[in-house]
Parts: sequence; structure tokens; C-alpha cells
Amino acid sequence: MRRAYKFRAYLTRGQDGRAGECLRDHCVLTNAALEERRVAWKRCATSVRYGAQSAQLKAIRQECPEQGRWSFSSQQATLRRLDKAFDAFFRRVKAGQKPGYPRFKSAGRFDSVEWPRDGDGCRWRPDDSRVYLQGIGQLKVHAHRRVEGVVKTITLKREGRRWYIVLSCDQVPAKPLPAAGREVGVDLGIARFLTTSDGEVEPNPRFAHTSAAELAAAQEALARKQRASKNRRRAKAKVAEVHRRVRARRHDFHHKTARRLVETCDTIAFEDLNVANMSRSAAGTLDAPGTNVAAKRGLNRSILDAGWAQFVGILIAKAEEAGRRVVFVDPRHTSINCQRCGQRCTRPEQATVVCPRCGPCDADLNGARNIAARAGLGSGRAVAA
Repeated sequence: MRRAYKFRAYLTRGQDGRAGECLRDHCVLTNAALEERRVAWKRCATSVRYGAQSAQLKAIRQECPEQGRWSFSSQQATLRRLDKAFDAFFRRVKAGQKPGYPRFKSAGRFDSVEWPRDGDGCRWRPDDSRVYLQGIGQLKVHAHRRVEGVVKTITLKREGRRWYIVLSCDQVPAKPLPAAGREVGVDLGIARFLTTSDGEVEPNPRFAHTSAAELAAAQEALARKQRASKNRRRAKAKVAEVHRRVRARRHDFHHKTARRLVETCDTIAFEDLNVANMSRSAAGTLDAPGTNVAAKRGLNRSILDAGWAQFVGILIAKAEEAGRRVVFVDPRHTSINCQRCGQRCTRPEQATVVCPRCGPCDADLNGARNIAARAGLGSGRAVAA
């Protein structure tokens, strides 16, 4: 299996400055490569690919001493990242989707550099809890858990004022868990984060909602600051810190909830939701304005605050490691079809559906049991160990 380990890195003042310069120089390299591709296409209708740009690195490093101090392989990885962005752009064009042409990066938006091979301009030292990065030095790392498998790539990442090291490891051994004797369908929601087909409920912590007042105050303070001033930079860092804390709390909640489900269930079924479509704006256009725009905006905010896609991705990774099975079913009408007789229900309120034959039922529990039935699991029935 392939797994990533993310650790906090503690840099000295000198290392912090050199790490910032490393990101800035890789950002300059990315923007220059992007400009070369744009000009070649505009003037000559010629596509410039990774191979041609990588071949120029030697000359660039000789002419620009600031570029020559960084790892050659890390600069190749930066050019590959741009090449992948163009590949994704052309794929979306062919599929008739919104293209999203690669954009130039400002220094504040370029936040990571990858070293593609351990030992080539970088070195992970697990015994000392340190990592060596060419041009930056030996960084102290808080390795809060043991790294398993073979380290393939090392990434330096900046989040606000913090630095992190991300180790991508291959050949990570699986850790199968013993049979739990439980199979469930899981309904993800807004009022409750999840409801299982056997009646377990996990409340929705609404991290962004609870931090909304703090975020609004920080954004108001930022709006009052003079542009390009030190006070504005500090206020901007405060806004980023509020967002970082919300993201960290949500991430921790998703990991703990996913771990609990994986440890107690052999098979877990979800709706195959397209969250991007569900959270799309309802504003419409000037010619065709949307309806109930304010209500839809609030719903979109709640969906994104819950972070369903991130949670499911985390659970899939944990299930793979533990030898559990994850099933996805067609989401159509799971919430409003009666789980007993299959008739279409009415939903007079968010928490309840009413079947004309069977009467009222908890809406989330009804949906979870429909999901379990479509996955062939029953209503959280026990399975043989």
C-alpha cells in the first residue's frame, strides 16, 4: 500500500528564511515555465512539454546562482507538477468540462516543494527525527508515529506560519483486523453527521459554524488594514490561523470517526454522492437567475463544513489497511422511499419522513437502511465471523 505521513517540522530562524527562499525560487521556475508554454503556443502554435523544459535546467542553474543552490531533482518535480496541470487541463477540454487553464502563482500561494527520491537532495533520518533538505539543512521533525514502508518522496509544505514534512511511503504493510460481525449502511447528513442502519448516530460538530464569529472578526480587522503594511500581514496571518484550526479540528474528527467505524464494521455502505454538484451555486446568471439563492448558499456552506468527501476518502484508506469492505450504492430516492414497503414518502420536516402505508419514520435512519438494503446488507445485520 502507499501511505503518506505528515509531521510538524521545527525550523530555526535561518532555516525558515532559506525554506521561504526555496519556495519562492521554485515558484519563479514554475511561472517561467508556464510563460514559455504560453508564448510558444501563441506565437508558433507549438506545445512545450516537460522533457524540453527539463533539458534547460542545467543552463538555468548555471546562469542563475539562486536556482543552482537547490536540488536538481526537486526542480524537475516542480516542472512535472506543471506538466500534470496541463495534462488535466487538456483532459477537461476534451471532456467538455470547465477547462481551468493553469495560472501563474504568487509567492503566497506556492506552498510546497517535493523531492522525488529519498537520498537525492534529501534524506529522511528516522533515528534522529530529522530530515535533510539540500540548501535548507537538517530540519527537526516531530515524528509522532513510526514510519512504515519505504520512503519514496519527501515534501516540504508551508501552512501559514507552520512548516510540515510529508513522507510518501510505498510497501506499507496491511494490518487486517479480526471480523467484527457487523455490516451497516451509512447516511451522511447535515443535522447529524452520520446515521447507521442499526441506529448509531454521530452528531455534526459544525466546526466552521462555531468559528464563524471569530473568523468574521478577523476578516473585519484585515479589511481595515492598509495594504502592503506589516499590520495587514499580521491580520492576514490571523485569518489563515482561524481557517487552519477549523481544518485541523475537522480532519481530526474525520479520522477518529472513520477509525471507529472501521474497527466495528466488516462492510460499510455509502451513497455514491457527487458532492461538487450538490454544493454548486444556485445563483444562476443575469438572464436566468436562480431561486432560493440564500437558502442554497446556506446549504452549500453546511455541506462543505461537514466535509463528506474528505471523510469518505479517509475511511477508504483505513478500510484498505484493515481489510474491510466499502460499498457505494445509487443515491436516488434513498431518503424518501420507505425502507419497509418501498413506497414514496412525504417529508414534512427535516427529521421525519411519512409513508402513506407504514407511517412516520426517522428520515436519516430510513435513508441508512435503504443504503444497506441496496448494498445487500440488510439493516445492519450481523455477519458470520
